[in-house]
Amino acid sequence: MIASPVQAASKKPTPTPTAKASAQATAKPSVKATPKPSVSKKPSASKKPVVKKKAVVKKKKKRKKIPVSPSPKAAWPPLNFKANGEVYAKIPTAKELIGTASNSKILTAQLAQKVDGVAICEKYSCGAVQVASLNGCTWWEVTGKIVGATSPDDKTLKIFGTIRTTARETAPMQITTILLISQELLMQNHAVANIKANCHHDAAIEKIPSTTYAVNSN
Repeated sequence: MIASPVQAASKKPTPTPTAKASAQATAKPSVKATPKPSVSKKPSASKKPVVKKKAVVKKKKKRKKIPVSPSPKAAWPPLNFKANGEVYAKIPTAKELIGTASNSKILTAQLAQKVDGVAICEKYSCGAVQVASLNGCTWWEVTGKIVGATSPDDKTLKIFGTIRTTARETAPMQITTILLISQELLMQNHAVANIKANCHHDAAIEKIPSTTYAVNSN
């Protein structure tokens, strides 16, 4: 801050009486100005010149085109299938059935059915067959027998019932898996045996697909 000037006022001197009347002029008070503080400017920092970076242009890498090979045709006749005329059939293992279900929404939905909160084929005895036809079929008819021991003490095999299942149309050489579901409890250790598949070329006059189970009266 700059200080304001201060005025110093001098007192008037008292006149000494003399015999002669004389008039003396009083000295005027001198006013001294206080020196103003000098403000030195700080040297301004020199600005560094702005260096503009050159834009780096990235070269686009050309992607190599990978040729897409066509899907291989299914082997015919299908491996490990038994032939009867134009019809081919195979009983899949449990592992093969699970693998097939992973690629079939219909089979997955069938196996996902629940009875009393339990998966249907964990409650009832089930069977399965894989079928195909050289010329295709308008619909399929599959039958099987539910067999098991007569009683815990009598191990003689007995037929407890018959399953009849129908399935939808298939194209020539198309493999389809048909599930057979009984109403016999799995805990009784019954099995689906004597499975037969019939390929129809005529129009169906019944509901397709369907499953019926008839208990053996004997």
